[in-house]
Amino acid sequence: MAPQTLHPARRAALTLSFEFFPPKNEEMERQLLETAEALKVYAPEFVSVTYGAGGSTKARSIDTVRRLIAGHGLTNTAAHLTCVGAARAEVDSVIDSFMAAGVTRFVALRGDAPGGAGVAYQPHPEGYENAAALVGALARRGVRSISVSAYPEKHPESADVAADIDMLKRKVDNGATQALTQFFFDNDDFERYLERVRAAGITIPIIPGILPINNLNQVIKFAGLCGARVPQVLIDRLGPLEEAPEERFREATLIAAEQIVDLAQRGISSFHLYTMNRTPLISAVCDMVQFARVDAASPAA
Repeated sequence: MAPQTLHPARRAALTLSFEFFPPKNEEMERQLLETAEALKVYAPEFVSVTYGAGGSTKARSIDTVRRLIAGHGLTNTAAHLTCVGAARAEVDSVIDSFMAAGVTRFVALRGDAPGGAGVAYQPHPEGYENAAALVGALARRGVRSISVSAYPEKHPESADVAADIDMLKRKVDNGATQALTQFFFDNDDFERYLERVRAAGITIPIIPGILPINNLNQVIKFAGLCGARVPQVLIDRLGPLEEAPEERFREATLIAAEQIVDLAQRGISSFHLYTMNRTPLISAVCDMVQFARVDAASPAA
């Protein structure tokens, strides 16, 4: 079974980006680099490396970005940057380190409160107060590719969707060039959100974040922490397959491919895939959608 086939012209217009999370040790770094190397065949527009909570993986994130750029030819690597728990001078020093490593793209985020979910965010007294201020700092340094976050189901700390979109507009006004969304599973939620964003006069690309489900229980838990929703229909499709890994893998591939194809049919052409530093499921999804490979002809339609 496969999702509805896209028209060749529509399929050819699709672009990808991949997100990796920061490695905590050498073995995890090896896995990340192997995944990045394997996914290069899809010629991503860019790849990004996230930043641990409170900058906890700062040194390893910077080293990983350097290795992706210099050792793996991924010169389009974007560095995530947060401002939580840090003075402006410290954040500026990190920006300098990334730019010295050849980084020209950034993903600017406020970051989670050091105390974790449920703890109120407090800006550092000498720091950038929020993501909009951080975007402004990057723009003043001449950075021309600044991605920011967007939330189709509302950021869990926002009072309402209107406040959420107002913050996105402030980021755009300060220099943001595109937004990457939190993962979601209901495309109607994304479409409604996009309509509200455009009605607010925000015209930058809003790129949907897609999370293929490697582990259903982990995704349900993670979704609860970040204000996302896992529809019951997906739980019903994957839940009974927990003890059948091959069938679960095929169904997870199909679910993510169906989501991408449906969004493409609604006019979306760029997609940001959260890889969880794993190759098999991401590659399977990309091949089912028939994203072009640079190492071989695309799979037959």
